[in-house]
Amino acid sequence: MPIYAFLTSTYAMNIYLYGTQRLTARDGYSGVREGYYIPVEQYAANKFRLDQIQNALNSGWITQQEYEETLAYNPALVPSE
Repeated sequence: MPIYAFLTSTYAMNIYLYGTQRLTARDGYSGVREGYYIPVEQYAANKFRLDQIQNALNSGWITQQEYEETLAYNPALVPSE
């Protein structure tokens, strides 16, 4: 199944920036289409700022596991301790 860039970016924005979708089925949302989970995380890791991704976590739009997976795709995002 092909992965379309426009769907990947739309999913990422709706999940990480607006909270109108979820990566997986929960909170009454169906989750992303099959095959889009990893591309959406990769897109978010490379296009969004750390504070935007943290806001998605703090707002409950992504889970702790999804947050950690997203950051793993871009080591530059990992907050320093």
